[in-house]
Amino acid sequence: MRIPKATYRIQFTSQFGFENAKAIASYLADLGISDLYASPIFKARSGSTHGYDVVDATQLNPELGSTESFEALVSELQSLGMGWLQDIVPNHMAYSSENAYLMDVLEHGPDSSYTDYFDLCWNAPFGDREQRILAPLLGDFYGVSLEKGDIQLQYEQNGLTVNYYSLKLPLRLESYTKFLTYNLGKLTRTLGRNHPDFIKLLGILYILKNVPSEVAGKQRQDQIAFIKGLVWELYTSNDDIREFIDENLKTFNGEVGNSDSFNLLDDILKDQFYRLAFWKVGAEEMNYRRFFTVNELISVKVEELRVFNNTHSLIQKLVEEGKFTGLRIDHIDGLYNPTQYLERLQEKMGDVYITVEKILETTEDLPENWRIEGTSGYDFLNYINGIFCQAENEWYFDKIYHSFISSKVDYASLVKANKHLILEKNLAGDVDNLATLLKNISSKYRYGNDFTVNGLKRAIAEVLTLFPIYRTYITPDGIHDSDRVYIEEVIRQAKEQAPLLQHEMDFIEKLMLLEFDDSLTQTEREQWLYFVLRMQQYTGPLMAKGVEDTTLYAYNRFLSLNEVGGNPSHFGISLTDFHTFNQKHQVNWPHTMNTTATHDTKRGEDVRARLNVLSEIPDEWEQQVNTWSSMNQGHKSDRNGSAMPDRNDEYFLYQTLVGAFPFAEHEQSSFVERVKEYIIKSIREAKVHTAWLRPDSEYEEACTSFVEKVLDPSISKEFLADFRVFQQRIADYGIFNSLSQTLLKIAAPGVPDFYQGTELWELSLVDPDNRRPVDFEQRRTYFSAIKEQIKTDILGLIQELLTHKTDGRIKLFLTVQALKARIDYLELFQDGEYLPLEIHGTHADRIIAFARQQENQTAIAIAPRFLTRLIQPGEYPLGESVWQDTRLQLPKGTSSTWKNLLTQQTLEATGTLSIGAALAHFPVALLVSD
Repeated sequence: MRIPKATYRIQFTSQFGFENAKAIASYLADLGISDLYASPIFKARSGSTHGYDVVDATQLNPELGSTESFEALVSELQSLGMGWLQDIVPNHMAYSSENAYLMDVLEHGPDSSYTDYFDLCWNAPFGDREQRILAPLLGDFYGVSLEKGDIQLQYEQNGLTVNYYSLKLPLRLESYTKFLTYNLGKLTRTLGRNHPDFIKLLGILYILKNVPSEVAGKQRQDQIAFIKGLVWELYTSNDDIREFIDENLKTFNGEVGNSDSFNLLDDILKDQFYRLAFWKVGAEEMNYRRFFTVNELISVKVEELRVFNNTHSLIQKLVEEGKFTGLRIDHIDGLYNPTQYLERLQEKMGDVYITVEKILETTEDLPENWRIEGTSGYDFLNYINGIFCQAENEWYFDKIYHSFISSKVDYASLVKANKHLILEKNLAGDVDNLATLLKNISSKYRYGNDFTVNGLKRAIAEVLTLFPIYRTYITPDGIHDSDRVYIEEVIRQAKEQAPLLQHEMDFIEKLMLLEFDDSLTQTEREQWLYFVLRMQQYTGPLMAKGVEDTTLYAYNRFLSLNEVGGNPSHFGISLTDFHTFNQKHQVNWPHTMNTTATHDTKRGEDVRARLNVLSEIPDEWEQQVNTWSSMNQGHKSDRNGSAMPDRNDEYFLYQTLVGAFPFAEHEQSSFVERVKEYIIKSIREAKVHTAWLRPDSEYEEACTSFVEKVLDPSISKEFLADFRVFQQRIADYGIFNSLSQTLLKIAAPGVPDFYQGTELWELSLVDPDNRRPVDFEQRRTYFSAIKEQIKTDILGLIQELLTHKTDGRIKLFLTVQALKARIDYLELFQDGEYLPLEIHGTHADRIIAFARQQENQTAIAIAPRFLTRLIQPGEYPLGESVWQDTRLQLPKGTSSTWKNLLTQQTLEATGTLSIGAALAHFPVALLVSD
């Protein structure tokens, strides 16, 4: 197995394809990156900006480049000794006209060869007309869209389709008869009954009406293709038949303003295997599983072996050819049976590096039986972020927040309320489906005979909302003790919350714990298991939507902690917990990924580093934020006596501005638009005053107007003057937090991962802001100059970088030097023991230090934090005058001679090491001794 030394995430788009990646490959290799970490590169919906809306996993995305350009990129990486870590998407595909598998299902219904591809099993689609597959893709109510003429029939070589803007859905075979027989008498009079083409048309209609019902699958599709070909031949060769079909299209498509004129089209649409509907319908009626609550992403039944083999065939080929050297599994928790999936993946791919996208709570670990190398790094991100948050000031930030918004907010209560909100507004149809499943099971047993669907629905909702983790992993093979503990505790709490549903809760517990009755048949056991595995698939989406995409935008006490996989009720993480976390990783998951920024993070890694500075100075922050609010009061709008934005959203904005305000002057003009877009997304996600399902344009306009006025120098000169002085001071301290974070990521157990562009300052907001183009030419130019000056005058270079630290070169220098050290001492950093180091002296609490030790080699990482009370703005945390008597206890048995791999300087120390000496020239240190 190839273990990456360091990975670099690239977001491929039509603007940044294979050729663009090839152009930067040598730069990445020089930087110290061993493996390109690619966003999904398989055929996606046209114009996709992220690649997760796959339409065909057996093809490369042509928008990223040709097969030849892909091969050229692979060859370039291999010539540089680099690997390729590929992000794959087994859980879902795009609900799109470009998804040929899905279109086949929508056209042929139960006769499609691909009915087992998609998770359509909730209410047995095709059983009757009431259970047509939902297509909740309309921007307005169905009737409104129809009578506005937005839904139209179209005819082309591939047959009749229903078009709604870019959406194009096929018609079932039976609809052709209805369409081609309409007004057929007129064509009869025009051509005459004996005309050869008319006779052909009658023959086609006869075939249409008499396709044998037993013909299915490929044979049926071949017959239909043959019929379509005959119709197209007539259409293109006979002007009268062309006119007849075109006139029918015009008639069926109706006349805007004449409601009855749309009856023909309405009748045909009701006859399809799918039901076009307003997108909001998907929240309450759903007969396919989605990715979270996204109607446009339909889940794939990858648990079916045929589906697994097909969707992974190209991936397997590229792994076997050595082009992919690792895989990152997107949304592992969405799968029906993640454990089975990973076993099949390992069997198919062989001994290849695999990590999973997995959210872990602070006390949770990965299932030990998963044959993988670890996670994609959200757990590391939140641990490393937490040690820069000064936990002792939690009470003060509670006081500031509750005082500013004039309300007390309990995080746990807010999470529960928001989970209920998501269940009621976004996942109601999915809960209905679970309740129906449970009702069918319970009705077969005397102790469940009296359960109602409504009661079961309320019980399921209570259980789902109380789950403290993303999901459990119960399989047909049984239940692990850790999962049993979670289920028993959740049921206990659920009984307290809903005392009238005791029996329903007991029944759900019995099922979840797999306490099968002896009398159960094999079929009944399978029904139990089916419900349990289904239930597990919904705790994850509920956590994602209720916590990450709602609560983290509504609970604004301290935004640095509001991150993917984070828990903002934990105000910081102790050094002891951080060290314990790393020690566990070294023992159990030594090759997991360590990331500090991804395409999914709520804000850039250096935004969080800045915001953490605020945790050190709550008194000053309180004064500033109240002063700014007073200054900006006049920029708010009024609605019925209520100010807009409200105080909570205003508090969110001030933190955002402090964290994300750009260093460079030329970026400040675009910053206003970026913040406006961000504030709209954030308040919609919060779902308090506006939401994606119910936008409030007045409130949204008031928020964007507030942003414009606050950041307009001609309007808010006094505020901006005061803000910039404070913000620049925070940014100055934030730089040192960022450098410490970068070093720790590279030196800690695991594979350091870099999101595109983060070798310079990363001050992005949530996507799509963090997917803006990266200026690689600037980075390459900076790198070349740094590389040359390291050879001739490294201390002079460091002094220059410190003087001009806002341009980000200092972060690039650290990244280059630390990655070089990691490569030079690879076995030490990959396999060496992790040792927390004791710090003594006046400023002991301001130093994070650990050693990596293997045989006679030892490396020590030293990173400062909490510097606001240690140095003044503009000063550097360097030398004995700053660190005074602060010393580090060296590991026993180490040499007295140490080399700082960042500055190339040598140190002598026995027993203890002076922090001032270690940090004499650079704000962090990476020492090694043999």
